[in-house]
Amino acid sequence: MVKEITIQLSPEKADDKEQQLKAIYRHLRISPEEIKGFRLIRRSIDARSRNIKIHLRFSVYIQETPPSFAVNKREYQDVSLAEPVIVIGAGPAGLFAGLRLIELGKKPIILERGKDVISRRKDLGILHREHIVDPDSNYCFGEGGAGTYSDGKLYTRSKKRGSLKRVLDILIEHGASEDIGIDAHPHIGTNKLPKIIARMRESILNAGGEIHFNTRVTDFVLKDNTITAVKTLQGDTIDAKHVVLATGHSARDIFELLHRKKIHIEAKEFALGIRIEHPQPIIDKVQYHCEDRGRHLPAASYSLVHQINDRGVYSFCMCPGGHIVPAATANGEVVVNGMSASTRSSRYANSGMVVAITMSDLKKYEKEGPLSAMRFQQEVERNCWIAGGKTQKVPAQRMVDFTQKKVSNDLNVCSYIPGLESAPLHEVLPQNVSKRLQAAFPVFGRKMKGYFTNEANLLAVESRTSSPVKVPRDKDKLNHPQITNLYPCGEGPGYAGGIVSAAIDGERCAEAIVGFKSI
Repeated sequence: MVKEITIQLSPEKADDKEQQLKAIYRHLRISPEEIKGFRLIRRSIDARSRNIKIHLRFSVYIQETPPSFAVNKREYQDVSLAEPVIVIGAGPAGLFAGLRLIELGKKPIILERGKDVISRRKDLGILHREHIVDPDSNYCFGEGGAGTYSDGKLYTRSKKRGSLKRVLDILIEHGASEDIGIDAHPHIGTNKLPKIIARMRESILNAGGEIHFNTRVTDFVLKDNTITAVKTLQGDTIDAKHVVLATGHSARDIFELLHRKKIHIEAKEFALGIRIEHPQPIIDKVQYHCEDRGRHLPAASYSLVHQINDRGVYSFCMCPGGHIVPAATANGEVVVNGMSASTRSSRYANSGMVVAITMSDLKKYEKEGPLSAMRFQQEVERNCWIAGGKTQKVPAQRMVDFTQKKVSNDLNVCSYIPGLESAPLHEVLPQNVSKRLQAAFPVFGRKMKGYFTNEANLLAVESRTSSPVKVPRDKDKLNHPQITNLYPCGEGPGYAGGIVSAAIDGERCAEAIVGFKSI
């Protein structure tokens, strides 16, 4: 017999397998001899009261031998001679599309404008030290996409639990901890993701697929509303029967190419704001109701949202125990993002705090048509570059000073390596954004005592929350309604938000190409 039970333990006891087993005995009221094995299948933290509990859900095997729980890496068939499918982009959408295409008997040819994970790391070092942005190799572009070196959170709102489990299983098969299949808010960490991504690449190559780095797509060859080939910066022309467009939310040249080729795209609402950084102990104290969280509790996180003048203001991509990083994709702009290593052991907690941008904000850019939201985004990023001194230093302000419209005389020590420049963010940011943030912060301070403080820095600008462009597609067939063999995929075209949802969408597009109906 197999029983699923949920027990609650203190953080100290939840880390101890003997204490777990004793709690299982007590819960089931049976003797230890009757239990042949147990497996933890879900873990979450309940910090609503001072008496913090860890919720643990187990499968318990009573007088029954448990099955083997070893993770067996799936075998991929050889597709070296199979029909090719071009996949543009080697982020999570592109990589998972590639692996699924192999499973379904197609040969993926993945074209990635950036570099492999190791070479990419060198360019990030130059960005931090010398403030030089490589437009093809940065925190957004390169093998693994924007998530590889900027966190690795695996949260998704996807309702397709089967697809979610597939994605987590594939990540585990390629080296991720099995904890990601257990934790309520799974996280891999920017220090571990690169090796996992590299192993996924090996799986694709070993099965006969192709991955071409430093290969930026610059043109589509069209005939009768069909892409017959793609052209690359190197001058190569690659024939195409099916094209998966998985270029991510920052590939502005691709959006411009689609517009220039008269392929239908639309302006899309997104969100924009700042990244806020507190000392991690402040967030721990608020969330865990104690001065020291100890070694059994992870760095605390938070989620905040409030409506200000009929517009949402909300936290985004919260990184406990993390760092703030420069996420620009071109020189002449400043963008920030957050990341955490697997241990989440930094002294700082950071989160995006953003305001919804609606079509009413884009009137100045109406002549840009479907690129209007993107142009708005670009202008704000350029203004922040100027305010930061025309380097990758970012304009910054203390939180309370920002709400009182005071320039900060000095700034708190910060995790952002390129550096900070004190600036009046209440003037630098669009007024619709800054006024709502100014109104929201005291409200958040009432929800989380200690949150509203000048010990927190605000860094601008957090602008790559989602794509400012939507590339439409058929609801069922997933192909572009105008270009029948083009499959918009993942975050860039507007169909995902994060690693897991992008991966799920990559698999769906692969299945749509071959007409596979998933259960």
